[in-house]
Amino acid sequence: MLNNKLVICRAEKGWTQQQLADVVGVSRQTIAALEKNKYNPSLILAFKIANSFEKEITDVFKYEED
Repeated sequence: MLNNKLVICRAEKGWTQQQLADVVGVSRQTIAALEKNKYNPSLILAFKIANSFEKEITDVFKYEED
């Protein structure tokens, strides 16, 4: 399972889901699905998200085996 810290990272920046979506070029619904772990991002999207927060990808996303 791929877990993420999107809510925490967004809060640190003071961004809404829509603001993050605009920065990385996806819909707000995509960000909402990512935050609920209902959708796994492509590798490119994961890097875009991490870069938008000025963090390493492993600081935002963590893979854990079930």
